[in-house]
Amino acid sequence: MSGNIQLLTDTLHAAKAEGRSALIAYLPAGFPTVDGGIEAIKAALDGGADVVEVGLPHSDPVLDGPVIQTADDIALKGGVKIADVMRTVREAHEATGKPILVMTYWNPIDRYGVERFTAELAEAGGAGCILPDLPVQESALWREHADKHGLATVFVVAPSSKDERLGRITAAGSGFVYAASLMGVTGTRASVGAQAQDLVERTRATGTELPVCVGLGVSNAEQAAEVAGFADGVIVGSAFVKRMLDAPDDAAGIEAVRSLAGDLAKGVRGQV
Repeated sequence: MSGNIQLLTDTLHAAKAEGRSALIAYLPAGFPTVDGGIEAIKAALDGGADVVEVGLPHSDPVLDGPVIQTADDIALKGGVKIADVMRTVREAHEATGKPILVMTYWNPIDRYGVERFTAELAEAGGAGCILPDLPVQESALWREHADKHGLATVFVVAPSSKDERLGRITAAGSGFVYAASLMGVTGTRASVGAQAQDLVERTRATGTELPVCVGLGVSNAEQAAEVAGFADGVIVGSAFVKRMLDAPDDAAGIEAVRSLAGDLAKGVRGQV
């Protein structure tokens, strides 16, 4: 296992060894600017996140809700490119030494070139990719190049996923499994719901040794603590982005990200 994916694996295992869930933050590249996005990611990691997912802004999302789409629109209007995403990964990883993944839909990779994308991501120090719209049965090309460059392939499972499909996904994936807590798009919600725990249990029942991390709906320390009670990782995205959107300026937004990461880190440690 190469250093890129090994760092991710070691980080998730270290959190488990501490008796807690890992905290995984999501922030889009290029928002509010490329430089500002890098600073926000560093703030999330400095504040207490163990891992960061860097979103590759997309104009026609499948999984992202209105908050993240607003940020993506700002990034796209600012001219963000895949090269900026790679720069974001490189600078955030070099500054913190922590694992950085990219979350992206398949079309940008397909157009950019799978070998080119995976080679550049590995060179930038990236740990892998989360690919929410890539069906496992159509993922052989991606996995071939990801394996070649030592990158994790993180698939998304949902409450609607049948047990047989869960088995195929866990067998093909690496790094961790992204369990969507409910049917729908990203966004903060009043409660995470019982579906998430059931999905985690069904995913583990496939016999996988991959950590199962839950995303969609977590926005505060109390919800993070709830999810940490049954999942290996807690994924938070929209709440971070909303803090930045609501801030009076970029500097305040970055500090709001740092503060939220600290609160959520207490949540996954049961300190709420």
